[in-house]
Amino acid sequence: MPQSLACILVHIVFGTKRRQRMIDAELETRLYPYLGGIFRDCASPALAIGGVEDHIHVLCFLSKSMSVAETVEEAKTRSSKWIKERGAEYRGFYWQAGYGAFSIGKSQVPALEKYIALQKQHHKKKSFEEEFVALLKKYEIEYDPKYLWDDAFVG
Repeated sequence: MPQSLACILVHIVFGTKRRQRMIDAELETRLYPYLGGIFRDCASPALAIGGVEDHIHVLCFLSKSMSVAETVEEAKTRSSKWIKERGAEYRGFYWQAGYGAFSIGKSQVPALEKYIALQKQHHKKKSFEEEFVALLKKYEIEYDPKYLWDDAFVG
């Protein structure tokens, strides 16, 4: 076959360092489109981006030529720099070291788009920590709770 073809849908989740609540409403309205541009630049167009003050969710098509790790690293690096340039109140902004990435099928797209759109309502009942652990369990990903959060490494 002379060409490479793929349709890989990925649900990516990552949070702010130590889950600090730094993504306020003003930043959010500009951050999500900015992240959309980064994912587009990485040949991984986003179908949905949303979240709350301490984390975000991205549903995207994964590039044929970049790994999930490379795509997330690019998004986190470029957006973190951009956020810090938004003003003094954001100079201490950092994303957490890790991320979650979960494959989904095309039939799951509408439900996941809705889930991402309703993040604010969802997090009135459930914390980011509870949500993320539930995702790990749903996708049967083994993890050590001791090392799940970046503040586990703080002395």
